[in-house]
Amino acid sequence: MSESMATSPAQEAGIDAEGRPTLPLPVPQLVRLSLYWLGLSSIFAGLSVIIQGRLQYTGLVQPGEEGAALFGVNVVGSLVAVAVQPTIGSISDYTISRWGRRKPYIVIGTILDVIFLWGVANSHALLAIAVFILLLQFSSNFAQGPFQGYVPDLVPGPQVGLASALVGLMQVLGNVVGFLVGAIAVATGQFTLGLMALGILEFVTMLSVVVRVNDGRASKPRAGRSWAQIARSAWGTDILQERSYVWLVASRLFILIAGALLTNHVVFYLAQSHGLAREETAAPQIVMLGVVALANIIAVVPAARLSDRIGRKPVIYASCLIGAVGVAIIAVAPTIPIAIVGAGLFGLSAGTFLSVDWALMTDIIPKASSGRYMGISNLATGMAGTIATMFGGALAMDLVNKAFGYGMGPRASMAVGVLCYAIGALLLRPVVERRREDVPPLGAEAIVEPV
Repeated sequence: MSESMATSPAQEAGIDAEGRPTLPLPVPQLVRLSLYWLGLSSIFAGLSVIIQGRLQYTGLVQPGEEGAALFGVNVVGSLVAVAVQPTIGSISDYTISRWGRRKPYIVIGTILDVIFLWGVANSHALLAIAVFILLLQFSSNFAQGPFQGYVPDLVPGPQVGLASALVGLMQVLGNVVGFLVGAIAVATGQFTLGLMALGILEFVTMLSVVVRVNDGRASKPRAGRSWAQIARSAWGTDILQERSYVWLVASRLFILIAGALLTNHVVFYLAQSHGLAREETAAPQIVMLGVVALANIIAVVPAARLSDRIGRKPVIYASCLIGAVGVAIIAVAPTIPIAIVGAGLFGLSAGTFLSVDWALMTDIIPKASSGRYMGISNLATGMAGTIATMFGGALAMDLVNKAFGYGMGPRASMAVGVLCYAIGALLLRPVVERRREDVPPLGAEAIVEPV
């Protein structure tokens, strides 16, 4: 056999030298691979709206204290999410089981999610709600950390853009379903029914992954290390050597904070800034949701394909600009129809970012440790909502309401989003976006573009 015809064992197995798969996946497999994102995204989107509704309309707190209360019930749970997802993701990289290295965690986490959602629904004190949200963050991230490793595990380089678009689309649809269920639950007062509907949806989408998706690459060898040592290794400082990755996580954090300032305060915005009663909030929420969803869907696939041609970063920059304009319009909108225009721009931005950010992250991380790196990247996702409720709610919203009049606070929290988009764009600049497998081996992954 000639040298040009020779293949390595890795090539014969469909894996390149960097550990990325080389065999294309059928489109139905890509769809099933991303479907669980619909269920995961719907949980916290719907929960956010329902908790806002309970704080605003059920007398759990005094008027003017809603932002601080929202921060209080979420802060510890968010810290748990930050700790659990990278740790369990890293452990799953080494797990050997009959179901593979990812699926056991996905099944256990989903079942616990349903149980803890029931606990949130049937709690009537802030402390009890906070405890069950903490437990929900644990179980959800117990499943999500390992699940995030599937795209780097299974998807070859040429399909990353498409896979990322599908992930973004499912996240968008999950947010749409979650916000829709939440809006209806708030308007009708059916909080328990809404939360349990979200739990059932997550369970069904989990089955699509566990039953039909192949598990991918073999587990990493433990080399005699205990599970405790592997868990600690998820937080090793070697990750700081991946400079593009670190900058991308930081950029992602601020961009997600900007979006969370809207989604975590939309009920307060409608009730306080536009003076709507509880039963009046559903219609404008659904209209805004429909506009955001349509804009998301329009943006997701074209943005991912465009990023394949011109690069990921230019598309994310455009997303930040559009998002900043959108939230600025919402902040100053004198009427709800004008706010809906801003929501449409926000939707274009969010759909673009969700698809392209995932592709960029997949491109630059070490593939053999995808569970660890994708889990660490969720530091941004896990902390964005909490930081948004702290600065946008407990500080900007509550303080501005007291200083300038009840109703100005939610507008101030939206305005903070403009600054967050700008910071996110600046932090993206040092990221080198070339695929890791295309970078020469002599430390090129640490090269930083000139600022």
